[in-house]
Amino acid sequence: MGLDYLASTTKTYGINMTEEQTKEEYKEERAMSKAASLAMELSKEKKRLQQELSDLQNEYDDVKPTTPTGTVDWYVKWLATVLAVVGVFTISAGLTQYGQFAYIFSSIAWIYVGMQWSDRAIMIGSAISGTAVAMSLVEKLVV
Repeated sequence: MGLDYLASTTKTYGINMTEEQTKEEYKEERAMSKAASLAMELSKEKKRLQQELSDLQNEYDDVKPTTPTGTVDWYVKWLATVLAVVGVFTISAGLTQYGQFAYIFSSIAWIYVGMQWSDRAIMIGSAISGTAVAMSLVEKLVV
């Protein structure tokens, strides 16, 4: 239908072209319009992907850790965590004194980390729990 319309339009306006020339030009125009529509689609897809990448980057920035890694305080933090867990499980297993020593060392390590990070909450929480465990230990050792 498109070629028939094009042929009738060229005849109506007195454009002298052979049917072969008309078909070729129509095909070229059609190919160019396909290319233009593909370019528009690619452009839209590129913008969508850029927006998606930006959203993902923002989500990552929201959840990435803010504490330093690979520094001395990072290693002390993880050592303190392991000591606290070992201390709690050792106390639960009935080896109370060993667990209390592990937990006291953990508290001291967390106080160090809190001082390095200038985080009073870590220092106060560790000092209070460590002091409570130390008082219990001293009471059992003295009596």
